[in-house]
Amino acid sequence: MTQSAAFAADNQVVLIDDDPYLRQALSQTLDLAGFKAISLGDARELDATRCRDWPGVVVSDIRMPGIDGLELLEQLHGQDPDLPVILITGHGDVPLAVKAMRAGAYDFLEKPFPSDALLDSVRRALEVRRLVLENRSLRLALAERKEVRGRLVGQSPGMRRLQEQVAALAGLQADVLILGETGSGKEVVARALHDLSNRRNGPFVAINAGALAESVVESELFGHEQGAFTGAQKRRIGKFEFANGGTLFLDEIESMSLDVQVKLLRLLQERVVERLGSNQLIPLDIRIIAATKEDLRLAADEGRFRADLYYRLNVASLRIPPLRERGEDILLLFQHFAEQATQRHGLPARQVEPGQRALLLAHSWPGNVRELQNVAERFALGLDLGLDEVPAHSGSAPAGAGLNEQVEAFERALIAAEMARSHTSLRSLAEALGLPRKTLHDKLRKHGLMLSGTGGNPADEVES
Repeated sequence: MTQSAAFAADNQVVLIDDDPYLRQALSQTLDLAGFKAISLGDARELDATRCRDWPGVVVSDIRMPGIDGLELLEQLHGQDPDLPVILITGHGDVPLAVKAMRAGAYDFLEKPFPSDALLDSVRRALEVRRLVLENRSLRLALAERKEVRGRLVGQSPGMRRLQEQVAALAGLQADVLILGETGSGKEVVARALHDLSNRRNGPFVAINAGALAESVVESELFGHEQGAFTGAQKRRIGKFEFANGGTLFLDEIESMSLDVQVKLLRLLQERVVERLGSNQLIPLDIRIIAATKEDLRLAADEGRFRADLYYRLNVASLRIPPLRERGEDILLLFQHFAEQATQRHGLPARQVEPGQRALLLAHSWPGNVRELQNVAERFALGLDLGLDEVPAHSGSAPAGAGLNEQVEAFERALIAAEMARSHTSLRSLAEALGLPRKTLHDKLRKHGLMLSGTGGNPADEVES
């Protein structure tokens, strides 16, 4: 078995000894016991840099020419301090054994040793290795979820689901289609997918297809050779080629012409790019993240988008919920953006007043998170929020009101704001507020609020 193959399976043991006869005997012992033994005659044949997160153990003689066992131990633990290394020697050197164990050796075997002693030590070392890697994987997954939550702020069910999906997809190689309204944060999601992937050290290239003139879109994306068309005075590397080894984020993909869509489909299928004016196919190692604000299935049915490209893109898709569906995230996001803005401008933090909270929660946010971020920036600068006032019938607590009065006024403002969004039945209003209908019925009576179409009774249900 080659060294390369040694790093491709579990239950592996790399055996290093300069004595070919002993090495062969120990390899056979390990193979017969069900281990995958890789035999090396020189410690320099082992690439220590490949041992990080490797699911195996190393058994090495100490006294060897070139690199001895203690030097090898130091090299291996420089890459992965938790890698089990079992050292063997025929010199009966107790001080050497003590030095080896203090240096982090998992075990120390003195020649001659029975086969069972070696097998028992290897079994225990592999079990320790398995547990270490499992814990490491769990810690990494938790760290990634924490980082996702830090990037995609929100506690609403829709955002929690999105956070979980991003954490699950980030480490995969699959292309991703992001669906979301303007301003909902599609590029933020794309960057999170890139930064949490093994492509994080490669380029992240973002391009808005809708902002490119039809005359230059192909050149921008695929590149061109000198003289490919009038004005092409020198070779140009396209965005796809520039993103090689990393991620290309293609926003507003629905705005691409059908001709460009054909070329994109070929690129997705074959992972090659051909510059304009060239016959050379350039292989690509690239992940495509596309984004759209439109229903591509509907666009395909209407002939505005290629159906084959839609199905090719729609393997792994993420939907970003609009801000109007994330009521519980509005104040959290606002505070997050406001804190960022105050730190950026070196200003003191400001307290959000109850009336301002009501305005934020009552607004429909057609510009989604981008609009909210701009409002938070104005707030941090001490400017007016610039939002429509909550309807006058919503009520507000008088100056100097106690806590209960403020809570009542705030609750009335929230219900009134939701009522202003054209609800025509108690059922839909209750679902939007997350309340049982009986509870909502009582609150409407208490606050003297009337649902549109109830014929004068403030709490009569009108089914749509």
